[in-house]
Amino acid sequence: MELTGALVAEAAAEYRDEEPLYPVEREHLDIFPEMVATGEYGWRDVEWVVRWYYRRTLGEYPHGDRQARERAFARNDFETVREVLAAVDPAATPEAAVDRLTDLDGVDVPVASAFCMFLAPQSAIVLGDREWAVLERAGELDAPYPDPPSAADYRRYLDACRTVADRADCDCWTVYTALWRLWKTHVAP
Repeated sequence: MELTGALVAEAAAEYRDEEPLYPVEREHLDIFPEMVATGEYGWRDVEWVVRWYYRRTLGEYPHGDRQARERAFARNDFETVREVLAAVDPAATPEAAVDRLTDLDGVDVPVASAFCMFLAPQSAIVLGDREWAVLERAGELDAPYPDPPSAADYRRYLDACRTVADRADCDCWTVYTALWRLWKTHVAP
């Protein structure tokens, strides 16, 4: 499989048409960066990103593990979360953003990458084993998904995604939607 512009565009269109979370994701991508920039957001807005990360698989992530991660995030002080979000710039320094975000309870590198994507959807992308597997299958990454991934792994993954985005003449959000669909059609067992 070669991640051409045409394949990325086709898979992204399928995502828009087929994936049930697309409308709410699109809404959050449109409003989340501005909400954080202006400070006009509440606890549920940031909690939504954590919940989205685990629930986007529509029940395939183990329920008990998901609940434990969500409860861990809920232990964070809201003002601390606000300070962290105000201090990160995932578009400029993704590793620094991931390192800072993982200081929060319940936030590992993949969840931190979800925050990065919702903060900077043009240039950041969420990290997950599905998306990584598609990039590996396409020859964009040369090793299996690291478990657990590090900030350096996220940088390598993000570089591969940005290369695909440049080649396909699209943003990272479009690459994410394409990778998600391509996993279902080309990689899933």
